[in-house]
Amino acid sequence: MKHVIFGGDGFVGRHLAQKLSGEGAEVVVLDIAKSDLPHYAEVAHIVLDVTDRQAVMNAPIAPDDMVYNLSAKMLSPIQVRAKRHDFFYPVNYDGTKHIMEAMDKAGASRLVHFTTDMIYGHTVTTPMTEDHPVAPLGEYGQSKLDTEYLAADWRKRGMRISLFRPRLIIGPGRLGILEKLFKLIDANLPVPMIGSGKNPYQFISVFDCAEAARLAWKAGVPNEAYNLGSLNPPPVRKLLGDLVRHAGSKSILIPTPGFAVKRTLDFLDWLNMPIMDPEQYLIADEECVLDVSKGKRDLGWVPQYRDEDMLIAAYSEYRAKKEGRSAAGSAFPHPAE
Repeated sequence: MKHVIFGGDGFVGRHLAQKLSGEGAEVVVLDIAKSDLPHYAEVAHIVLDVTDRQAVMNAPIAPDDMVYNLSAKMLSPIQVRAKRHDFFYPVNYDGTKHIMEAMDKAGASRLVHFTTDMIYGHTVTTPMTEDHPVAPLGEYGQSKLDTEYLAADWRKRGMRISLFRPRLIIGPGRLGILEKLFKLIDANLPVPMIGSGKNPYQFISVFDCAEAARLAWKAGVPNEAYNLGSLNPPPVRKLLGDLVRHAGSKSILIPTPGFAVKRTLDFLDWLNMPIMDPEQYLIADEECVLDVSKGKRDLGWVPQYRDEDMLIAAYSEYRAKKEGRSAAGSAFPHPAE
């Protein structure tokens, strides 16, 4: 058998490919991009766009292969309202549909597929278990939830599909919305928080995500959904305060009335001048903490990285890249994209 990774040149995929290849497995990456990564000396790469159904149907999948879908359009860069559906759905939904159809054609039955915690929408109960109600707040979350419905249909036809719902994935090579935060801190400017900052904020390391995917394969690809998040996330105020101190910045944290800020951001979104995506700011002052105990019970997966360390490492890499040097001593000793 071999490991077939759609989106394997992306943020999580590259670490999964490297991890599996390092264990001696045969790995094939299918991605629209190919970065200059050392593991391509051992890992095959095929240029492929998951939105091209025929190309996906021709992918080299064999019946015994283990398939992973890590292809996705993310919330960054921010899109105006009118463009969100056409931005997210061709890759997130249609691409997933094409992969499942190609697997069916090849007789392959094992898939690890990443969705998102954004399918939950507003917090109803905390911590959020995998049984939390689903009510996405935008096209990104909805596109991912619709792939879970696809998975449910294919499971009835005999496929084994493990679903992963990560919080904000952090690690080398991705900044996204964090870049705006880091720029404020570098400029010693005030850092506004949506709400009081007393609510916790949870990340998940890219390395922990890759390990979860590997463990799902090792566990026989359970027909289950799993939350992916850190353990014991700190309050936003502490998380940002520690970062400001680490950076030696004079920035101060500014609590704001969450309701008023959200309505202002709603108005800017309506004007097609979004500063943040609604799926980000509408839950920013809520206690959005995922319960990750199911992954430990079923897969033996336990997140290894703390939110505080992940954020400081991301800032250190941001500074290093800005200054044209390597992030010495980074908690994530891997190259950035």
